[in-house]
Amino acid sequence: MAPNTSVPHTPNRPGAGRIRRSAAAALAALTAAALLSACGYGAAKSEDKSSAAPAASGGSSAKLSADTVKIGYFGNLTHATALVGLKEGLFQKELGATQIKTQIFNAGPAEIEALNAGSIDIGWIGPSPAINGFTKSNGSSLRIIGGSASGGVKLVVNPEKIKSLDELKGKKIATPQIGNTQDVALLNYLAEKGYKVDAQSGGGDVSVVRTDNKVTPDAYKSGSIDGAWVPEPTASKLVTLGAKELLNEKDIWPDKKFVITNIIVSQKFLTEHPDVVEAVLRGSVNANAWIKANPDKAKASANAAIKEAAGNALEDAVLDPAWKDIEFLDDPLASTLQAQADHAVTAGLLKKPNLAGIYDLTLLNKVLKAQDKPAVADAGLGVK
Repeated sequence: MAPNTSVPHTPNRPGAGRIRRSAAAALAALTAAALLSACGYGAAKSEDKSSAAPAASGGSSAKLSADTVKIGYFGNLTHATALVGLKEGLFQKELGATQIKTQIFNAGPAEIEALNAGSIDIGWIGPSPAINGFTKSNGSSLRIIGGSASGGVKLVVNPEKIKSLDELKGKKIATPQIGNTQDVALLNYLAEKGYKVDAQSGGGDVSVVRTDNKVTPDAYKSGSIDGAWVPEPTASKLVTLGAKELLNEKDIWPDKKFVITNIIVSQKFLTEHPDVVEAVLRGSVNANAWIKANPDKAKASANAAIKEAAGNALEDAVLDPAWKDIEFLDDPLASTLQAQADHAVTAGLLKKPNLAGIYDLTLLNKVLKAQDKPAVADAGLGVK
């Protein structure tokens, strides 16, 4: 994915209570296959799971405006802010008497459907399904209220078949799903290198093979793919099978940062319960700080949560390099979201969307200010 030019920042409007539904409509609908999400190797099993998170000892007993907040996320490393924050009781501590109910998802579209149906209120999710959900609802369904993770995506290849980036022609490279974040990144990268690929079929100078992350390792072992542009920990799993890293996606982004996981909220819940949303954001900021201060404990905590969600933990040979490549942060890296949408348009997977109003960072910046941390920008895509 090529470096992008940041959109000038428009300051957020203070006061979550005055949030209104965005009137911005998408300039055109998404293609049917575009911008789906895929989970990583080691993610939750196919069925969704629901559970109530235990209250943390020593937590506040303050009464907020909602008795319950329903939180959705994926059971994989790029959602470790949620995994660790829930397991270590950091969210419950901020929510006090408000109960947490959780639901684990395998894919972004299902999480967006749950948000629209009111089955969850807040979710951790990738950029493509967030764009998709916002655009399909004509800007009325969700807001992005914070960041969670950057990086953790690599192009890994069979070193016997591909020794350099100049040797991709005629090869078969897997992505998780047509139109998902990594699929868009690969198509954009290939286009910039002059390769011609049909976005819908994946055929062309390079064959883009859409393969679920759960079966990508077997596809690699069988030789049916020559490499893969995939998120962690799938990339590190392939390395244990003999693949070599050819490109780390962060190396083609400004400052080596691009959004891989955001926090979204239903606009209805945000309007009715801003105090609860603020408490969840405090928990998220605290979880990211705890992860940075305790990287080994946090890695173990995330892996334990993955085992609970998926039935098996990640082996150290996969966990360690994957964890190292993901940066957990509060900034949603808004300019990179716009760039990813632009890349999908360039690839032919998306008609130009109107993303105005997709962000509301008011509460996040309030939390950051209270902790003497710098405010984050919405790249001109904030609610007015």
